[in-house]
Amino acid sequence: MLPRCRTAGEPFVIPAFDVQVSDVEGFMDELQEFQSVFHDCFARSEARAHCLDYMVGQYSPLARKSIEPIALAVEGSSIRSLQRFLSETVWDEEQMRWNYHQLVADELGEPDGVLMFDESGFVKKGKDSAGVARQYCGTLGKVENCQVGVFAGYASRQGYVLVDHRLFLSDVWFGPAYATRRAKCQVPDERRFQTKPQLAAAMLHSIRQEGILPFRYIVADSVYGNSPDFLAAIDACVGATALVALSSETRCWPQRPATQEKAYRYKGEERAKRHLSPTTRAPQSVAALAATLPTWQWYRRKVSEGTKGPIEYDFARHRVTLCKDGLPDRTVWLVIKRTRGPEPTYAYAISNAPVSTPFRTLVWLSGIRWAVEQCFEEGKTELGMAHYEVRKYPGWHHHMSLTMLAHFFLWHLKERLGEKSASADGVTAPPVIRSRVAPACIYDCREPGLRGLGPTA
Repeated sequence: MLPRCRTAGEPFVIPAFDVQVSDVEGFMDELQEFQSVFHDCFARSEARAHCLDYMVGQYSPLARKSIEPIALAVEGSSIRSLQRFLSETVWDEEQMRWNYHQLVADELGEPDGVLMFDESGFVKKGKDSAGVARQYCGTLGKVENCQVGVFAGYASRQGYVLVDHRLFLSDVWFGPAYATRRAKCQVPDERRFQTKPQLAAAMLHSIRQEGILPFRYIVADSVYGNSPDFLAAIDACVGATALVALSSETRCWPQRPATQEKAYRYKGEERAKRHLSPTTRAPQSVAALAATLPTWQWYRRKVSEGTKGPIEYDFARHRVTLCKDGLPDRTVWLVIKRTRGPEPTYAYAISNAPVSTPFRTLVWLSGIRWAVEQCFEEGKTELGMAHYEVRKYPGWHHHMSLTMLAHFFLWHLKERLGEKSASADGVTAPPVIRSRVAPACIYDCREPGLRGLGPTA
């Protein structure tokens, strides 16, 4: 009988999201005050009004929350004005991200927060939208004509939200045949091909440099775990503990192998090249290593209660040295999860956690990425995240930014509902917006050009 891994002592439990979109009804004043935090991201009052109209539409009971239904449902709006707002109006996106991160840090931020990286697919017809290509779509689990976005999520004991996004453009989009299409979609001239892990690494670098969102942990799936660029970005986050999935074919050594340098001459110069020692065994795949682990290294963990009883997995960890270009690279924890039953399936991840890190922390990190997937689920089912009908590169990013704000506002509202309940019991409720940004950003819409706190203030 395998020992049971203790469930006590996990860093924290992410709360469930129990606020329905219908709860927004009657909170228009709250929404207007929240939205006003972002007034300094637009040069004109019309754009600020469209921003509010669009968010109102995202909370509506419309079956499809694209521009046309929203414009027809929201009083005083129009289809063309919302189209221009999303795709043609210039936004100060850096300022918006700065203000938004301030709000997230103030209301959900914790020193032991988790940054999560994942991508999501958006099935599209036609070939004229920015980034559309036949590529793997995780939503469908197969190759399809779609757009793919790479997202950064944030989770703490206070909740979970998306905090950044990038549209993935496959390499075909940067060839001469797509030059006209890039221009029509307003893809920036300076944009160059970047892999999904490189986009995630750029977001991680930006969040770290910005220094607003507090975090201690980083998680990502196997697309990112096999990327030297993403692993290098993690290395730059000194003190952060990461757990990233990787493919079963990743090669490693159970013990760090010995190497030696051999001298040689090249164009008259003395040089040295590192080689494995002759007695060193060839590296093996992580799948092969997992098959050799003894029973005592596996621990059983109940992860949830299912309709047919508890759902359990077996976990093991082992120190390994990864193989890169045939030579030893970083030494990490290999964390293995397998299903129970006669034909188990395995999942693999690596972690830079210190040797002293409790096993339960690695087990906890292996299952925490559900929060970013939940962001996608709630955004697509409740807020029209996948309903957009914009073709231009800026329009896609603008829509995703407003979807992030709309999702976060529901967490903000959940907190306010709790505060109102406490206030009814005689406890004084704090101000509506607790952000450090809010006081400087709330101003009369007739005064364009005012700026809030941020990198340009």
